[in-house]
Amino acid sequence: MSLLQNIFGSSNSRWLRRHRRTVERINALEPDLLSLSDEELQGSAERFRERLQAGEKLDDLLPEVFARVRESARRHLNMRHFDCQLLGGIALHEGCIAEMRTGEGKTLVATLAASLNALAGSGVHLITVNDYLAERDSGWMRPVYEGVGLTVSVVLPSLDIEAKKAAYACDIAYATNSEIGFDYLRDNMALQPRAQLQNGHSFAIIDEVDSILIDEARTPLIISGADEDRTDLYKAMNIIVKQLKAGPERIDDPKNRFERMTQAEDESEEDEGDYVVVPKTRSVELTERGHERVERILTEQGVLSEDASLYDVRNIALLRCLQATLRAHAILQRDVDYIVRSGQVMLIDEHTGRTLEGRRMSEGTHQALECKERVKIQSESRTLASTTYQNFFRLYDKLSGMTGTAETEAVEFLEIYGLKVVVVPTNEPTRRRDQNDLVYPTAGAKMRAIIADIRDCRERGQPVLVGTTSVEASEVLSRELKNAGLKHAVLNAKRHREEAQIIAQAGKPGAITIATNMAGRGTDIVLGGNWQVAAEKLKKSKSAAGRLETLHRQWQADHQAVLDAGGLRVLGTERHESRRIDNQLRGRSGRQGDPGSSRFYLSMDDTLLRLFISERMKSLIQNTGRGKEGEEDLALESRMLTSNIERAQRRIEGQYFEQRKRLLEYDDIANEQRQVIYQQRDMIMHTKDLEQVIRDIRAEVLQRLIDDHIPPQSVHHQWDIEGLQRSVEQNAGVPMPISDWLNSEDELSEDDLRDRMDATLSQHFSDRRELLGAAAEQIVEIERQVLLRVIDLAWCDHLSSMDYLRQSIGLRAYGQRDPRQEYRREAFELFQTLLNRIRREAVHMLSMIHVQEIDPDELPEEAQRVVV
Repeated sequence: MSLLQNIFGSSNSRWLRRHRRTVERINALEPDLLSLSDEELQGSAERFRERLQAGEKLDDLLPEVFARVRESARRHLNMRHFDCQLLGGIALHEGCIAEMRTGEGKTLVATLAASLNALAGSGVHLITVNDYLAERDSGWMRPVYEGVGLTVSVVLPSLDIEAKKAAYACDIAYATNSEIGFDYLRDNMALQPRAQLQNGHSFAIIDEVDSILIDEARTPLIISGADEDRTDLYKAMNIIVKQLKAGPERIDDPKNRFERMTQAEDESEEDEGDYVVVPKTRSVELTERGHERVERILTEQGVLSEDASLYDVRNIALLRCLQATLRAHAILQRDVDYIVRSGQVMLIDEHTGRTLEGRRMSEGTHQALECKERVKIQSESRTLASTTYQNFFRLYDKLSGMTGTAETEAVEFLEIYGLKVVVVPTNEPTRRRDQNDLVYPTAGAKMRAIIADIRDCRERGQPVLVGTTSVEASEVLSRELKNAGLKHAVLNAKRHREEAQIIAQAGKPGAITIATNMAGRGTDIVLGGNWQVAAEKLKKSKSAAGRLETLHRQWQADHQAVLDAGGLRVLGTERHESRRIDNQLRGRSGRQGDPGSSRFYLSMDDTLLRLFISERMKSLIQNTGRGKEGEEDLALESRMLTSNIERAQRRIEGQYFEQRKRLLEYDDIANEQRQVIYQQRDMIMHTKDLEQVIRDIRAEVLQRLIDDHIPPQSVHHQWDIEGLQRSVEQNAGVPMPISDWLNSEDELSEDDLRDRMDATLSQHFSDRRELLGAAAEQIVEIERQVLLRVIDLAWCDHLSSMDYLRQSIGLRAYGQRDPRQEYRREAFELFQTLLNRIRREAVHMLSMIHVQEIDPDELPEEAQRVVV
């Protein structure tokens, strides 16, 4: 701690001191609210809105609003916000991230800031990580909101357009991060205003904010359509990659890739292999020998011509397929990164262990996995619209979030999102005992120690939750427990349907539960087991009353037995690369002042220790663990060792942060372009003066055509008149006698020519409108639809071009050029090409609209009804 912090305290402690006074003001209002009728309390929102219109600010209303929301929760849910929850609500209102320990009631905290900000009339979005939580929390908290006169809804994928519009129109809307993101993209693909769902992005509260803004920061939200079928290409690449030989793992991670490509020539080809894997970055690269071998095979198969290279622009799809197949075979592991279920490759969330339903890897990697696993290869898709969570959530005027683990990522939250982390104190002192790590020289020794600890817990009646880092690891541990005769439950991506039931009973005396990483997050583990789950099943029977009482008495006895045994014990079988994920696992124990304990068991075979711990520390562990007689079951335990491991984790977190920051620089370029296009679409969709918009587009197209065929400051005989006439007719669809104009008027200037061309096109459009007469309004809407479709088709092609640019830009480093600068420059050129294409195609398509007079009496009866 610095000298200044010793004197003035940390920024977090100063924030807490300042707002404890606000909490005192809220508490002082509580006695007066007890006498309010329910009707008076329900009229709160209307009265507060009147005061806002009169000039008061939300900050001025905060104490009164929070006090009334708390009173509503007390009356309708029999739940009263604690002082620490009031502090959490203040942090959310101020656009901060409230770090609150697991079990501190974050769901109730959100009602405070959501209610206050909903008074502004712009709508509040409360974001959760899955539909179950969105539906549960909105239904659970509904009486609180309605008790103060606010409306609340839940946005679900199953809702139709009208139901979704109604949901977004409510004061507070609960939704998942994916659904609200996809609705944003759909709104920007809509062809009519009535098809748009959302009403802007004013304020969002993100539950489990670290999961969404860090773990899934760069997860692309993609709406796609079918693309060409490349099944045969993936099958061919799958055969080729199987023939390649892996070189030795590259443990170090050289920063200069160019130097790596020009290593000393005395390295033998036998040593380098055809490709090398870099475990630290989970990447794979072809060696020089690998390049030559693949090109030779492709040439023999007739896929590549004799003089062609994999890196030719024409072969970028081929290179992309090769890279995807290499990654599928060399990096991605079955039951670790994905599982195969019902003939489909399903991805596993590395942070939760859950399968990612409907999620597919991009850039051909998923197709390569399907080919590797011999399941049906689904066709690649073409991106129609896309964004990332990083860019989507930065659209909000004000953003805040809640989680139990944010402080370790405080720098990233502040630097990327401008979000300050406020650590809110717990309502009850934490009684969990976090023990030092035990490190063993081998995985076998570690496994024996874990089994011994679990057996001890079972004998003492203490429930134990064991966290693993993969489905494969959970199944290995499960087999060992079966061999040891220890009954247990497994919670991983393969048993997702049983997740809630398993985690609900993980606190029963002597229960043993294996969980993949943070599977089950969002569900409380109640000490003694969750008796209410069993109670729900009993309520329907005739003898429910007596049996419920017996059930509750049994739970009380089990609850006390678990408390006496030390509460929930949490064991980690391996350290995660992020301290935050480890803290989430630990946080399952010791909720709301309950006792508990946690410990991580590690071995030198663990990925983290193998790649990131110093050689000196490795040697110390090996020597200590083997003992004098070569024993392998001795463990090394010390605070110094645990600190060493945490330093390694901090180093990895820093590397990943830098990677995300660098990638965000690329994403921001694409996002700037996206915002320009979406703003243009929105303007075209809502403008009442579409004719002026079309005139402006037409003027720009004509000027570009003139610039292409008339050199600056030139005379008539230097003008390319034939080329200009041809281009105008091709692009505008209207023939123009430019040669005749020039022959009849020697003094016709470039400006005069442009004005005459513009007037001719204007007359063409005017004649069409006059022909329609009273029905001219219809042509305006047709023109609007044409413009929107032109933008959408061109944008779709542009996204493909940007994808190809992104995939190939890294090669610029070999030419000693900065890939980021090159990407920015080339992306700008692509975008200018896109804008020119949109204008040119818009003018062409608008000119091609033909109006035909039809006598309704000559049409069939069905068509007459349509015309009328």
